[in-house]
Amino acid sequence: MSTVDEEPPVHEAPLIRALDEQELIMHLEPDQLVQETMRPLPPAKLSRAAVRGLWVLRIFAVVASAMVIYTFVEQVR
Repeated sequence: MSTVDEEPPVHEAPLIRALDEQELIMHLEPDQLVQETMRPLPPAKLSRAAVRGLWVLRIFAVVASAMVIYTFVEQVR
């Protein structure tokens, strides 16, 4: 038989914690909500492969942007 004071199973704890935080956010005053949403977060810890993948994505975005600008300029002429 389960009692109210028992800890939730480990796989359910993050979900319950997230739901508790959402419930608490609903009860904040507007200025408190702004203060909490403006609080900076620490940088994410990414693997070396993820960092490389993000750099590849950045380079691709710059090259694709340059191609679009070049095509636009050529079509205007």
